[in-house]
Amino acid sequence: MVHGSAAPARRVLLVSTNYAPEQAGIGPYAAQLAEHWAARDGWEVHVLAGMPHYPAWRTDPAWRGVWRATERRAGVLVHRRRHTVPPRQTAVRRALYEASILAHGLLAPPRLPGRPHAVVAQLPSLAGGALAARFARAATAPFVPVVQDLVGAAAAQSGIRGGGRAAAPAATVERRVLAAATLVGVIHESFTDRVAAMGVPPSRIRCVPNWTHTARPTRSRAATRRRLGWGPHEKVVLHSGNMGLKQGLDVLLAAARLAPELRIVLMGDGSQRAHLAALAATLPNAQLLPFAAERDFPDVLAAADVLAVTQRASVLDMSVPSKLTSYFAAGRPVVGSVADGGGTAGELRRSAAGVLVPPEDPAALAAALRALAADPDRAAALGAAGRAYAATHLGRGRALARLTGLLDEALTLPPPAPAPRRGNGRRHPAGTLGRAGQPPGHALSGPARPAGGAG
Repeated sequence: MVHGSAAPARRVLLVSTNYAPEQAGIGPYAAQLAEHWAARDGWEVHVLAGMPHYPAWRTDPAWRGVWRATERRAGVLVHRRRHTVPPRQTAVRRALYEASILAHGLLAPPRLPGRPHAVVAQLPSLAGGALAARFARAATAPFVPVVQDLVGAAAAQSGIRGGGRAAAPAATVERRVLAAATLVGVIHESFTDRVAAMGVPPSRIRCVPNWTHTARPTRSRAATRRRLGWGPHEKVVLHSGNMGLKQGLDVLLAAARLAPELRIVLMGDGSQRAHLAALAATLPNAQLLPFAAERDFPDVLAAADVLAVTQRASVLDMSVPSKLTSYFAAGRPVVGSVADGGGTAGELRRSAAGVLVPPEDPAALAAALRALAADPDRAAALGAAGRAYAATHLGRGRALARLTGLLDEALTLPPPAPAPRRGNGRRHPAGTLGRAGQPPGHALSGPARPAGGAG
């Protein structure tokens, strides 16, 4: 909270390209973390974010044509900067996306009323990480990146065109960003070895898992199923979230062809949605839905009979799908078509909430889905195990306390050494993260509005 003109007890800058109102991926976690900190007495929280665009990979219509804006959301001052949004994913387009984030962040950094006490970044945005490291260095403040996905590994494993060639350069930038960190948070222990291999000492790595960010279901399953047109005795398999390359969702539609008695529902958006819609058009038991409204989302998950998570066989240690936290809380069994040695498989085993099948194997997936549909007692037991795991291990309060502890610890460590002076050696004034010679920023306030003035 900002208390008049008094200096805050703690001023934090969070750099996260993805932020609310995005409903999927990193956005909800970044928003809930920033809002949690902003609600603490004496804390002032700023966020440098992009324009809402994920997972559709289209700029939200409310923000089209807006280049810079500042809005206040739940006590957080969000500074938005425009960037390119590639509707089709290739390594070159993703590089341009990152370059535009970096360029606009450097040209128009957020104007803060004083130096931040700490700078936090949500990766995998390489540009966001590089900006956060630069801002922290300018303010002589701790830099704490939280690794949600591994960028270099993602380029190699996700199947994006040109990703193999881009993997090494991406990993080099990622390594430099992490090397500048005071402490590094990782959302899953399977990331620890990979981050350590980039040269980060294990003593500087902390596991800060994500949490269940959705509410509990409030409506009856029968009512939600009627609203969605799902029959009372129909067996519904639901995949919710990003429809991208790494998800390999073709396998679910191939399984639908092999198991016509099941209804296969894909709910969400992403770069592969048009391709998947074309495949589904030939399958009477396949259905594509847009994202449910935030208030309806938990009810839709709970109304399905089985929840599916799929990944390409090449996806091993680049990510752990955020959808799992919501899946477990929904209390429905999960079938994972994922690589056996990856973090997703490990999380399903640990929760005892699901069944694993080999990735990119439609016959194995169809058989597993049929078996669960035919065994309601087992399905109920798996769903109950997932709900218990979410309650025990994925609570929001516990996870946010870990992240606050990570920040507290970083603030006790020696500050990073000042960057060498360049050019005329002038330093930024205390109230801005902008170019040398600019006047200090001022306190920002006012209602949220997409077409706001410069942030």
